[in-house]
Amino acid sequence: MSKTSIERYNFDFDESLIAQYPAEKRDESRLLIVDRKEQRLLDKKFKDIIDFFDENMFLVVNNTKVLNARFYAKKESGKTVELFLLEQIDDKRFKALLGGKWKKEGYLYIENYKIFVSSRDDEGLVYVDFLENDPFQMMERYGHVPLPPYIKREDKEIDKERYNTVFSKKVGSVAAPAAGLHFTDELFDALRKKGVEIFEITLNVGLGTFRPVKSEYIEDHKMHKESYSIDKSVAERINFLKLQGKKLVAVGTTVVRALESSTNNDGKLMPAENAYTDLFIKEGYKFKMVDMLITNFHLPKSTLFILVCAFGGYDLMKKAYRYAVESRFRFFSYGDAMFIM
Repeated sequence: MSKTSIERYNFDFDESLIAQYPAEKRDESRLLIVDRKEQRLLDKKFKDIIDFFDENMFLVVNNTKVLNARFYAKKESGKTVELFLLEQIDDKRFKALLGGKWKKEGYLYIENYKIFVSSRDDEGLVYVDFLENDPFQMMERYGHVPLPPYIKREDKEIDKERYNTVFSKKVGSVAAPAAGLHFTDELFDALRKKGVEIFEITLNVGLGTFRPVKSEYIEDHKMHKESYSIDKSVAERINFLKLQGKKLVAVGTTVVRALESSTNNDGKLMPAENAYTDLFIKEGYKFKMVDMLITNFHLPKSTLFILVCAFGGYDLMKKAYRYAVESRFRFFSYGDAMFIM
């Protein structure tokens, strides 16, 4: 079987389109409606999404909450380094990225608190042991919002609220499930009045979501693992609604990956608790659970853009992205959204 070049998923892109701040109001961001049946595009505001829902649709969101996972720590020498917690190992230990030179294990200091840091592993990551304090209290007190690397500024007070969704609950992510950032409580109320049920699942977004595909062929790319959970009652209700012929709208690629990973070959969604997925969705994948997708605009040559092409159809997605670039839609976490119907 021939392999697919990553260049297939490249597109002309202007870096000035990367949103550095959120829209003034969550639902005032722009929305591109992508109608697969009619092969057409509609340019709207996100709050207009309500007009495209009816009682035959239901919504699934990711209720993960972003950790204040970035610290500025000091070496024994007094030099400041950046420490980015990626994954919790146990109550006191995390896997992390560490900036600057670091050859052997030793101590770092966050304010006056001492933490122990291992030497780098084969992936260039370190293990951090919080010796004296609860790491979550430390994050709350001294941690910074882990804005993505393409947001070229320091985090601010506004980010504590706006880099989380209004429905965020379960702490565990180092990046926001961006498609959910556009929703407001008022929008949810309006959807419920139209008979649209809303369900929550959890997928903890890892830093791997930002890693570019470095291999020449997409089949050679190793997907990162992310943990997810789906309550039994949620899985049962979703299965019931699907049997009724109702359409599932996934809010974000994280929801797609969790749902598709937990759906068996008979099309039945199975509950999950702290399961892991490294599902890489690409063209040719047969979607078993998700019918429609709300998502932000993604990086060229990324696994997220590859997923979107698999879902919406390659030609239509290239057309939609071309329109988005030409029309100056804002891209990435704080950017605008697309509804693939």
